[in-house]
Amino acid sequence: MAGRFAPRPTPTTARGGHVVVPAGVPRPAAAPGRRRTWAPPGPLDLGLVLGPLRRGPADPTFRATPDGSVWRASRTPLGPGTLRVALRGGVAEAEAWGPGAEWLLDQLPEMLGALDDPDAFEPRHRLVALARHRRPGLRLTRTGLVLESLIPSILEQKVTTDEAYRAWRLLVRKFGETAPGPAPGRMHVMPAPRTWALIPSWEWHRAGVDNKRASTILRAVRVAARLEQAVGMEPAEAQARLEVVPGIGPWTSAETVQRSHGAADSVTVGDLHLPGIVGYALAGDRDADDSVMLSLLEPYAGQRHRAARLILLSGCAPPRRAPRMRRGDIGRL
Repeated sequence: MAGRFAPRPTPTTARGGHVVVPAGVPRPAAAPGRRRTWAPPGPLDLGLVLGPLRRGPADPTFRATPDGSVWRASRTPLGPGTLRVALRGGVAEAEAWGPGAEWLLDQLPEMLGALDDPDAFEPRHRLVALARHRRPGLRLTRTGLVLESLIPSILEQKVTTDEAYRAWRLLVRKFGETAPGPAPGRMHVMPAPRTWALIPSWEWHRAGVDNKRASTILRAVRVAARLEQAVGMEPAEAQARLEVVPGIGPWTSAETVQRSHGAADSVTVGDLHLPGIVGYALAGDRDADDSVMLSLLEPYAGQRHRAARLILLSGCAPPRRAPRMRRGDIGRL
């Protein structure tokens, strides 16, 4: 859950969180790539929009640099690509490198929330209205890529975020490929589906990934093409297709389509902390379960994920009653 609340003065983020994008430090000149600009139709906070795509502060596929740029390394339908995007005077300026550069630039508006409609959201609680007022640049990203959100979501099943981030970092750096272009150091594109399928069992173990999660990823990459086709479906239909794969349930499918589809209504169920946070914020009930959470979010039907994001960003959470869960590492066994 780290990073899902109001942003702290650090560059750390997580699901639904916020990336602190520094500004004012120039970068050295680099070889030019393909370029594109896009003017958003309203306020845009680059850190809030792209924050959910970052899997921990050391994610090798994501980097926020001191010049105010956000870098992403992605495996597109046309091949690996690196994208750099920054806001200058309210206009998004993007540059891309690699075989997937053109695809990433074509996808830029959707990735920055062009298909999202924040005006369709009507706050029903004072806390939610205040959070929305303080975060006018929040838009829901749509990457158009399923597997790059699905695999790290599977790694996050039933473990702490630290364990999941470590596994993602180790596996991408070891089996992925160096990001094209002048990307910041140690940025990598995630492995291709066939490469995921060929990772030896002991490498999963060294990364701290148990057999259940590893097997789920292996089943998913075997039908990668079918899963990527879900981008053309409605979010509910896409979730149903993902859940056909054994080991992928409502939690994992929702976490995936929130990013791949920009699904405003795909609220995460089955989460350890989210029901208690929503229950505490909206009704003072820290022991709320999924049914209570869904009942409280019913007034936001069609926009329940956005409502949950705003609640998390409000920083309103029940006080801790126990120490943080201890991080495990099966790789040491």
